[in-house]
Amino acid sequence: MIYIRLWLEPLKKSLRALRIWIVVLRLLAVLWWDGRSWSYIGGFNVKNQQARQRLRARWLTKELLQLGSAFIKLGQLLSARPDVLPSGWVLELADLQDKVPAFSFHKAQALLKNELGFKFSELYDLDQKPLGAASLAQVHRATLNNGRQVVFKIQRPGLEKLFRLDLEVMQQVAGILQHNPSWNKGRDWVAMAKECKRVLLRELDFRIEAQYAARFRQQFLEEPRIRIPKVIWELSTQRILCLDYLPGIKINDQKALQASKINPIKIAEIGAESYLQQLVNYGFFHADPHPGNLAVAEDGALIYYDFGMMGQISGILRSRIGSMVRAAAAKDTSTLIKEFQATGLIAPGIDIGPVRRLVRVMLQEALTPPFSTNVMGKLSGDLYELVYGKPFRLPVELIFVIRALSTFEGVGRSLDPSFNLMAIAKPYLIPLMTSSNSNPNDLLNELGRQVGVLGSKAVALPKRLDESLEKLEQGDLQLQIRMGESDRQLRRLVNAQMSSGQSILLGCLAISAAILGSSDKPIHALIPIIAAFPIALGWLKLQIKAKRDEKIDQIPK
Repeated sequence: MIYIRLWLEPLKKSLRALRIWIVVLRLLAVLWWDGRSWSYIGGFNVKNQQARQRLRARWLTKELLQLGSAFIKLGQLLSARPDVLPSGWVLELADLQDKVPAFSFHKAQALLKNELGFKFSELYDLDQKPLGAASLAQVHRATLNNGRQVVFKIQRPGLEKLFRLDLEVMQQVAGILQHNPSWNKGRDWVAMAKECKRVLLRELDFRIEAQYAARFRQQFLEEPRIRIPKVIWELSTQRILCLDYLPGIKINDQKALQASKINPIKIAEIGAESYLQQLVNYGFFHADPHPGNLAVAEDGALIYYDFGMMGQISGILRSRIGSMVRAAAAKDTSTLIKEFQATGLIAPGIDIGPVRRLVRVMLQEALTPPFSTNVMGKLSGDLYELVYGKPFRLPVELIFVIRALSTFEGVGRSLDPSFNLMAIAKPYLIPLMTSSNSNPNDLLNELGRQVGVLGSKAVALPKRLDESLEKLEQGDLQLQIRMGESDRQLRRLVNAQMSSGQSILLGCLAISAAILGSSDKPIHALIPIIAAFPIALGWLKLQIKAKRDEKIDQIPK
């Protein structure tokens, strides 16, 4: 029996790895196919592309759900990486909620006894039916001996072992993608896989989630409109999390909210304000804000659940948010690009021209008054389109914040078409626009820095001028002129000539094959057919390049 188990274990691992690799290869294949304009029946256009992306994203969501816990969480992380997947995929994955069948009450009770030991006797009653079940854990309501109502978040048995196997396969996939020149442009897949591993393994440690919940609750202790359950530390372990029981109505249950005489518009405003506070005041926020993790108390207070995924804005980014907001409000594209570069949102060493044009279009369409009622949805859509295949690297945290604000904006608009998020955001954005820091000496410091930089350049100017003149006298001075438009037109002309030549050659080979096929030895027709194969591949590549140049030319100047 022992030998059979030793033999079955590696077989299970191999089959699991094979199942994962099949999904990965299919995903890469469909991404490659969808990136080719000639693969669209009836011609390529935005409508056809979006329709196909929705179908592909639904397929991927289904596959991730079937692969289980680690890949459900991976899908949620990918939904915050619009630079990796097209926008249609990202929007579909953003709705991925890890609802899976619950495991048996017997297993849950056994795990509680094993984790709590003698403290298990403090439980007076434990509901057999879970309040909810997800990929990592399920939640049971319980009553303690002192009458306190609590909930236990109980981790699924054997989850860590499965996680580590899946994460090992992810590392292998990332390594292969990194060595592929067509996939590693501007993307560090190995670093992404390591970050996913770090995040997912941290989610398995409920002690970290307990710390997150306590810190998040501390932020809103003085805010009566926000409720966060209190952690019961003595009944929490690495695999068990015990919190106060805070019942509420789901934030998207409009009928129940109306029946309780709760104004959903007010709830949307409270939620949006709370997220702006998290972003601007604290830099620590809830990063998984789907409706299942948000509820409304009887008195209209907003309740947050599930603190496994929390985000933190980096110090560098927080220090520059004010400058970004001011530049965006003034539609100063050049300054905004510089801020993006300083914070690492734009990859180094790339041509800024196309990026500048894209940013200018986004600012003009999404941030021009009067603001539309769905400004966050429009802005997030523009961002997703902007970053895919471009040198942008939007922080995961900002994507989650924008998504959360879109959630609250949607709740408000569902009952009041005139609901406007920008009106709520004004009190938080105005201080950022007037001052990037709270220090009153910042303006003087900035002026002093600018004067120092200008003085340094002025002092160095004679030396640089003398060096340039010396090079000119010696004939070493080289002048490089880059004319992007002329280069593009020349490249297009060369490609057109090559395409015409290859088309003529393919036609000649086709005629030769037809003549040889009708001769006494038709087998000889294979010779021109085989010779035509690499030429046909070259011709297809030229057509793809031509389509790509055509898309670039369509970007507004």
